[in-house]
Amino acid sequence: MKLKLLCSTLLLATAGLVAPAQAKVDEIRLAAVDNIRLDHGDIVEGKEEGANIEIDIVSNSPDFLNLIGSPRPYVMASLNTDDGVSFAGVGVVWRWEFADGWAFEPGFGYIVHDGELDNPYPSLSPEAVAFERENQLLGSRDLFRSSFALEREFGPHHALQLYWAHMSHGQILDTGRNQGLDFVGLRYLYRFDADAAD
Repeated sequence: MKLKLLCSTLLLATAGLVAPAQAKVDEIRLAAVDNIRLDHGDIVEGKEEGANIEIDIVSNSPDFLNLIGSPRPYVMASLNTDDGVSFAGVGVVWRWEFADGWAFEPGFGYIVHDGELDNPYPSLSPEAVAFERENQLLGSRDLFRSSFALEREFGPHHALQLYWAHMSHGQILDTGRNQGLDFVGLRYLYRFDADAAD
């Protein structure tokens, strides 16, 4: 597991550093999000305590991504304000404007987190039941991250997004426990270039 964590961390660091020479930062994003998913997928108050504060840095789309619709790469970090899960990752986002000042933005990425993976106590023991009641069991140190956002622009440089993000290993990065996390939140965007979103 330590080797997998090391490899995941190296992959994230490499992805963040190996950017095309022509890449430039388009946007800075700040968000407040909260976990809304219980262990069996019910959309209710999540086990993870406290909201997460997130920062994303989004660059322009490099030419080699034209084949998949010119998504823009991002690097992000999400810090929990209590005892919940913090994580960092990389990925890409697509943006489609469907009305004046309104856009839809799907995204896909990869994160590494500091949450619980499995229950360390014997199955059905009082300790195991208490541990699972308090913790989301994510099964893998690295997870996929998919997201959807609805965006409203306020002038050429500012926008707000209401967004949802789901994180899990999908039985691809690992096997076994896969309770995942679902976050919903509000995100503020600052665009350095008024034309960056076009």
